[in-house]
Amino acid sequence: MDILTTLGRTLGFSFAAGLNLYATVAILGLASRYHWVTLPPQFQAFDNSWVIGVAVVMYLVEFLADKIPWVDSLWDAVHTVIRPIGGAVIAVVALGHASPTVETLVALLGGAVAASSHLTKAGTRAFVNTSPEPFSNWILSFLEDVLVVALGWVTLQHPIIALVIATVLLILIAFFARFLISSIRRLFGGQRTAAAGSP
Repeated sequence: MDILTTLGRTLGFSFAAGLNLYATVAILGLASRYHWVTLPPQFQAFDNSWVIGVAVVMYLVEFLADKIPWVDSLWDAVHTVIRPIGGAVIAVVALGHASPTVETLVALLGGAVAASSHLTKAGTRAFVNTSPEPFSNWILSFLEDVLVVALGWVTLQHPIIALVIATVLLILIAFFARFLISSIRRLFGGQRTAAAGSP
């Protein structure tokens, strides 16, 4: 059960970090600071005023940037490296004390999970941003915010359930990845063709 609990926290928080790293770190810091749930001692790494403060400020910046079409895609591009690294760090912290080999494997797992959710978010946003109206972008952004907070809460309270949710979401990502990639290629390929054919 301890292994499943640790794996649930690893996958849950890493997946959330791929969508919004700063919200995830803020949730972890506040949960540790105010003892929302009983967490293993290693999570005290997030219980630091500077860590919590910077995470909250950056979340507010991301909250605004994420609501502006194409600015959100630029923000996602900048975070293509940052979010997977954050997911890897969170995964190692969630693991606690372990051998260097296990820590490396868990870091790779956390980074891969965060990269998967991040790339899916970024690709979906790029596709939605082609719509002339901003409402679909706003709705999707708010849904992502709700998902991050909800998944963070579930991961804190019920890591086994978070393990199931994260696994299902990763399976869905793998299933729809080919469709999303082909749709984006057709979309931007068509735009380049139209631009080349215009006088």
